[in-house]
Amino acid sequence: MIFAARNRAGWLISCAVAGAMLAALPQRSWGADDPREWLQKMNQALATRNYDGTFFHLSEGRVETMRIVHRVRAGRVTERLQSLDGSGREFVRNDGELTCYLPDQHTVLVEPRPDHGPFLGSLPQFGADVNDFYRIEALAPTRILGRKARLIAVTPKDQFRFGYRLWLDEKTAMPLKTQLCDSRGTVIEQIFFARLEMPENIPDSDLAPAVRTDGMRWVHQGPAHDSASPALSAFRASQLPPGFRLTVAGSQTLGGASAPASHLVYSDGLATVSVFVEVQQSGAPDVGASGDPSTSPPPEPPMQGLARVGSGFAYSTVVQGHQVTAVGEVPAQTVEFIAHSVKSLSGTQLPPH
Repeated sequence: MIFAARNRAGWLISCAVAGAMLAALPQRSWGADDPREWLQKMNQALATRNYDGTFFHLSEGRVETMRIVHRVRAGRVTERLQSLDGSGREFVRNDGELTCYLPDQHTVLVEPRPDHGPFLGSLPQFGADVNDFYRIEALAPTRILGRKARLIAVTPKDQFRFGYRLWLDEKTAMPLKTQLCDSRGTVIEQIFFARLEMPENIPDSDLAPAVRTDGMRWVHQGPAHDSASPALSAFRASQLPPGFRLTVAGSQTLGGASAPASHLVYSDGLATVSVFVEVQQSGAPDVGASGDPSTSPPPEPPMQGLARVGSGFAYSTVVQGHQVTAVGEVPAQTVEFIAHSVKSLSGTQLPPH
């Protein structure tokens, strides 16, 4: 069942999460040497600069070489994230549309991406109350890639969230190296650039995918504003880890599903957990066009249990006849806590959005 959960979770997470390595911070000003000011500069650089770089992604004992190309031209953002070994996957964003080329799954996934954040900075904004759950501090300056760098640490105060260490270029505030860490400081995921250039112009050819799509299956994800059924819309988490609150309540069509699922987003201001609630598939086989039920593929069994998804986790369970999956770049106990607390609430019980 865990294997099934891992496969299905791949459809439940936006492909953009594969490139969401860093955290976005709020629009405000601090002192020039305040670590928050440097993190704000980083997010501005990621969003507004042209850059072309090669970096190494280390996770779960594996190393993958990636190339990121980001171009801003006349207010229009185009990006390409490419695996140079391993899976051979590519992700191309043209403003509000993201195309995920997954040759290892013989699939191309196309989905709307309305947030417009860059691949390297698309996590939620840093909320005003985040100091209750994280410590943010500047560590001793250092050098990386032959450049002077500022080192910023974002440390969780409990076991429900991860932390970060970020090495920022002194001149441009671009992240040269990042680490995702647990509450004990153990490194879970690491990204560091071997090459980083910031050219004035980037040609179209550098943003075109190299994947051959002949014979691949194309799947179009539905927009997030598709309407879920009233029954699905009544599901909420009745309890949450400290600091987490509901930030988005909507719906989204997942993969080749015929009906949209309820999509809930819970955040502490930095960490984010997405919860998807779907009608559980019937155990009875569908009758195919020939009238023979054996001609239709059997329904997938319900997902149950914990699965590792990138640097985070997904936890799936069945609640009141509905499939519930919580997924996020957080510790396993956080997605389990939230998934187990999801249930259908009456209108008077629903928390305010």
